[in-house]
Order: sequence, then structure tokens, then C-alpha cells
Amino acid sequence: MAKRVKGVFITFEGSEGCGKSTQVKLLCAFLKKQMRNVLWIREPGGIKISEKIRDILLDDKNKEMAKSCEVLLYMAARAQLVEEKIFPALKKGAVIVCDRFLDSTLAYQGYGCGVNIKFIKQMGSYVTQNIKPDLTFLLDLETHKGLSRIQKPKDRIEQRSLHYHNRVRQGYLAIAKQEPRRVKVIDAGQTREEIQTIIQQHVVRLLHL
Repeated sequence: MAKRVKGVFITFEGSEGCGKSTQVKLLCAFLKKQMRNVLWIREPGGIKISEKIRDILLDDKNKEMAKSCEVLLYMAARAQLVEEKIFPALKKGAVIVCDRFLDSTLAYQGYGCGVNIKFIKQMGSYVTQNIKPDLTFLLDLETHKGLSRIQKPKDRIEQRSLHYHNRVRQGYLAIAKQEPRRVKVIDAGQTREEIQTIIQQHVVRLLHL
């Protein structure tokens, strides 16, 4: 990562219903058994200010939200999370496992909504203080299968068209192709145990466990 810190930063990405939140919890439990100082966080959210922004972003009553407003709100939530939680934890040597990060904005607002990718990357560098994940897991699943897994009432983003979510998925795959050393694509159609085994193998190598 760009900033020199002691900790390790692992992120999980993927389209709706890919099962990443389940895999995040399983990995955190595994790392705790290895006696590692683990911090689980999610985006947008993770702290008081960012959680309030999350509520605004996902509220299905805010359908009139402009794309520019959407991008800036995601970035604002991320800026606060990095400043308040991520950077201090990395300085202390923690292993951070984050459910979404900047790749999500590139996929959802960049590839999905058509916001300028270069602009997102430039602003992303600023709000993240140039911190990048050491390892990113992209759980890839056919879009319609992922959306069909959602049981709860869909939020503002989940309610968007299948065409939109297909663009998001293709955006993620494009990111993975650009950064294959960092982004590991995993078939999310496997069992959760099979997926977790693959994830743990990568993490063991990264952390020299």
C-alpha cells in the first residue's frame, strides 16, 4: 500500500447477493483463532458519521439522488472511516477485513452509473490517504443469481435494473483484470466452505501463518 503502515488491509468486493458478508465473518473468525488482532468494518459505515451517510445512500425514498451526489456521499463516508478507524488501526498493526472499499465506487458509480473513472480514482486517492488494500477478494456470481438471493426488502441500489447490475459485475471483472496480483476472483457459485478454503489459502500466504 502507498502509506507505510504496520498492519494488513484485506477487502471483499462483489455484486449483490454474492455472499461476501458471510465470507468476511468466516475469515475474521479464522484470524482470531490464529491470535491475530482483527478489525472488521463495512462500507459505507463502520463509524457513527459514516453509518448516517449509509442510511441516506441506501434509503429507497431517495430515488432522486443525483449521480454526483451519490459519489460524493460514498467518498465522504470513506474519508471519515479512513481517518477515524482504518489508518489508526493499520498503524497499530491490525489486520483489517473490510466489506467493500474504493473498488465498489469504481464498479457501482463508475462502471454502473457512468461517472468518470479517472475522477473517482483521483478523489479516491485523496479520501483514502493513498491507502490501498494488500489483498482483495472479488466474489463473482451471475447477476440474476445474486439478486435472486436477496430476501430482505431491497435498498435503493439493489432496486436498480438488471442491466445496471450487469455493468457493475463487468466493472469488477475489469478491475480484477487490471490488478490481478491484488484482486483474486473467486467463483461465488461454490459452497461457502469451498470459498472460505480458497480465501484462507491466500490469506495464509499473505500473513505467513
